[in-house]
Amino acid sequence: MGDVQASRSSLSIDENNRRNEHPKAFDLAALPTFLVQIPQRLESSLKSHFNKSAKDAEGKNSALLMEKGANLDKQMKAWKENPSWVDQSPVVKVSIPEGSLCNLNVKVKIGLPPDAVFDIVIDPDNKRVFKNIKEVISRRILVDEGPRQVVEVEQAALWRFLWWSGTISVHVIVDQNREDYSMKFKQVKSGFMKRFEGSWRLQPLFVDEQICFPFKPKTWADYDRCTEGKGRVASIVTLQQLIQPDIVPPPPISWYLRGITVRTTEMLINDLLAEAARIRGDFGGVTSHQDTRQLLRATNKDIVHETDIKERWKRRRRNMRCHKNRKRTEGE
Repeated sequence: MGDVQASRSSLSIDENNRRNEHPKAFDLAALPTFLVQIPQRLESSLKSHFNKSAKDAEGKNSALLMEKGANLDKQMKAWKENPSWVDQSPVVKVSIPEGSLCNLNVKVKIGLPPDAVFDIVIDPDNKRVFKNIKEVISRRILVDEGPRQVVEVEQAALWRFLWWSGTISVHVIVDQNREDYSMKFKQVKSGFMKRFEGSWRLQPLFVDEQICFPFKPKTWADYDRCTEGKGRVASIVTLQQLIQPDIVPPPPISWYLRGITVRTTEMLINDLLAEAARIRGDFGGVTSHQDTRQLLRATNKDIVHETDIKERWKRRRRNMRCHKNRKRTEGE
């Protein structure tokens, strides 16, 4: 009995001692170290995540470029075995939106795969192909994501029309993406040109799809399968550009400027056709510049060629003379 009481007394004393004890103070000295470690650990985790994502993206882009390179070699082999191709004249449409000089749309078929045409257009040294490029003043890559690049380019471009010729500085940002074969360009600095922008788009054209008849291939894989890898792939090239000067001049100056634009675009497309023919080794399919210019079709009556402008001047002068004669007759 005495032992039980002694035990209860001991427990009571221990409990009272615990109640009277002060709680231990929080270790404030460790707090700054803990707070410093949080952003460090977070930064380390984010860096690890971003590095992994960047490596994955880089690996994906490299794989995509390698795959497209292998496909291009295969497609060029098909063209080498059968280089037969007849160039067709481009279809040119010129519209005149309010406040602009012209909106130009060109569509043409090129006897090379989209990757090959893409390489020609984005080549930093493409002044050897496009004769209206006098020189590349500067070229700077702003974004490089493998298949997609954003490039700042400044060029000195040549223009010729009737008896006049000269150079003009073209300073643009080009967003070029090999995944969808698109190239978008936009003017960087505005000088006498308020807006100068547009785009190139390339689409595959299955040249030998008649081999697949009655089946009509819808994808490259279907086309490759039904032609047993020997089907040629060409390109449907679409060029669209809008030109809007700060002040749109009245006729006949606007006719001349519009004529310069059309003529320069003709030269550009003909140079592209000639380079494609050179690569194919089939120069027999190239039409002359004169033939191509004469075969250009337009849906807008204001499309301007050299002969159109001369005729307009003659008609304008003839009408003015008739008007003066009529007024003189009425006065008498």
